Amino acid sequence: MTTQKIPVNTSIVSGVALSEIDGEMKMLLMKRVKGDYWCHVAGSIEGEEMGWQAIIREFYEETQISVTELYNAQYLEQFFEANINVLQIIPVFAVLCPPNQPVFLNEEHTEYRWVSLEEAKALVPFPGQRQVYDHVWAHFVDNRPSDHMKVSIN
Repeated sequence: MTTQKIPVNTSIVSGVALSEIDGEMKMLLMKRVKGDYWCHVAGSIEGEEMGWQAIIREFYEETQISVTELYNAQYLEQFFEANINVLQIIPVFAVLCPPNQPVFLNEEHTEYRWVSLEEAKALVPFPGQRQVYDHVWAHFVDNRPSDHMKVSIN
């Protein structure tokens, strides 16, 4: 008897943007066209890219944000896509943006919002997303991130 295995995909990265909006720290959420749900930036690693290079590219493609301060959030977002039988394991990055960061969406999203942690957790459909946001908020808003988590992008 052959045992069927669940493939693991590690070719996706994600990132949560933080910016002080009108004096309050907020995180960026966008509403996806495909699936019609709220999410943060994510996308596939292309060619010979490193994960951190892919998230910088994805941020620019999806939001026109030029990443200048990037952190390894030290968190793995994970979920099982039952319809394609794949376990997704996704490293999460935190992007610290300047105050009142402008956003210009591409065709993948219909709208965006800068939201508080509680607003973000109320908008998203998946428990894993709420866990990502709790982690990022705890380590990048409530506490100063460790310099060891900073990614050198130069």
